[in-house]
Amino acid sequence: MKIDFKDLILFEDEDFLLVNKPPHLATLDERTADRGGSVLRLAKEYNPELQAAHRLDKETSGVLAFAKNPAAYRHLAMQFEHREVTKRYHAVANGIHNLDSISVYLPILPLKNGTAVKIDRAEGKIAETIFNTLKVYRGYTLIECIPITGRMHQIRIHLSCLKAPIVCDPQYGGEPIFLSSLKRKFNLKKETEEQPLIQRVALHAHSLSFALMNGEPVRVEAPYPKDFDVLVKQLNKFGV
Repeated sequence: MKIDFKDLILFEDEDFLLVNKPPHLATLDERTADRGGSVLRLAKEYNPELQAAHRLDKETSGVLAFAKNPAAYRHLAMQFEHREVTKRYHAVANGIHNLDSISVYLPILPLKNGTAVKIDRAEGKIAETIFNTLKVYRGYTLIECIPITGRMHQIRIHLSCLKAPIVCDPQYGGEPIFLSSLKRKFNLKKETEEQPLIQRVALHAHSLSFALMNGEPVRVEAPYPKDFDVLVKQLNKFGV
């Protein structure tokens, strides 16, 4: 399926361009042999000057910022460094959780193979995330996640520490979510195997707030992609 980069654009001025990254597409080109391109590659076809200001995991959808010139890149990089950028993610977690500005402050250490992380109080790097419950369903919770630091897999492992692993995240204890677990009278056709409602970690970068070059604050929101939208709609329909 060909992605039209223009369709992804959420915000654009002379310095910055923000897109709604689709799930299953890497932010940057992967180190191994080409595995289906990247958002950066699409961005550079649109404008060769664009530089990714941060990154999202391949499976994660949502707001991703690019800078159009070195000054803009520095300006945004400094805001990330000084923790002046506010990132808000939405996640669907297994279980029922009442989280009201709950802060998880646990250090994270990447594993040797580079594909996962663990909590390590001795060797890990400082990591903090704040969590708020947005909506509780039967057996599931929609959670707002605000990472204060930007470690790899931070939200995923911090939610796992709260015993609220993200749906469809087996790496950190998240179980798949099936319509049959929500819908009371669910009939599956014979000889067919039920597919999960979402085929990836149910995590979406919902908004990004930062200051433009003139100091003006901006908040850019990314609508849910189709798979996440379907998941939340089914929860709203059958999970309450």
